[in-house]
Amino acid sequence: MSGPTPLALATLLGVILCWLVFAGIFLLRKRPPQAPEAKRDNLATIGIVLQMCGYFVVWFQPPRRPFLPLVPALSGAVGAAFSVLTVAIAAGSAWLIAAAVRTLGKQWAVAARLVEGHKLITSGPYHYVRNPIYTGMLGMLIATGLAMEHWIALIVATVIFMVGLVIRVRTEEKLLRAAFGQEFEEYAKRVSAVLPGIF
Repeated sequence: MSGPTPLALATLLGVILCWLVFAGIFLLRKRPPQAPEAKRDNLATIGIVLQMCGYFVVWFQPPRRPFLPLVPALSGAVGAAFSVLTVAIAAGSAWLIAAAVRTLGKQWAVAARLVEGHKLITSGPYHYVRNPIYTGMLGMLIATGLAMEHWIALIVATVIFMVGLVIRVRTEEKLLRAAFGQEFEEYAKRVSAVLPGIF
């Protein structure tokens, strides 16, 4: 039995490189001086755990399954287009996350919190979605699932991830509504939370 095709391996490598960029955005970025914290909501931690569970599911195959499928779902010209699309989703997601973190500056944090002097950011990628970091994280999940070509794992991972995502969005936006009131409500009416025109 032959192993994974060169195209399948190249696609996975491209996605892994985007994951390294994704990790580097958070680990290697220049951290501005921390502003004093004004308010925090720990419920978002549940959302973070569920999102990490989604990533775990999409990365790991069921028992007795090969790491990559022996027969790729797509081959030839269609397979090449599938590969390019998969890596493009990963690269675009990493770029979106980097742009969002840069736009937030010192206000960015993993936990759901507000800092003193917190401003409602509506520029850059926040002009198109209210939570572009989560949009990028979802894109990374989907790109990984496509590269791994395990469709059931991708579906299960997406459901788990989306539950966590909704918890995080609702929790964080509750803080923003309390802080910015009508300004945030008007922003929320204009701009979708994660996926333009969908959610």
